[in-house]
Amino acid sequence: MVVNTFFRATGWLLAVAIVTLSVVPPTYRPTTAAPHNFEHLAIFAAVGLAFGLGYRFRHLLHAFSLIAFAAAIEIAQIWDPGRHARIGDFVVDATSACVGTLIAWLVLKVLNDRRLAT
Repeated sequence: MVVNTFFRATGWLLAVAIVTLSVVPPTYRPTTAAPHNFEHLAIFAAVGLAFGLGYRFRHLLHAFSLIAFAAAIEIAQIWDPGRHARIGDFVVDATSACVGTLIAWLVLKVLNDRRLAT
């Protein structure tokens, strides 16, 4: 139960971080040496993994919800001065979130199979 709560809280905190970093002016965003697409891949895969591990059922619903979330983030940037909505960012974000959710599903499946085998 504590593990579920941890992953749920992590997922929501990552989602808030994504929204915040997506709508603040670019001058307020932290910069890293990592490539732009890798930054998107890492945070969206992490949020997919966290939600997938925190909410252990309905992984397909999580994947579709995170795709809609990625689309909403890009759409919100259309009206945000200094920000740029990009189809490429949406594709990376949505794909990464689905990969994170898939990894969570696989981890849970392996753990469940091991539990049943013992």
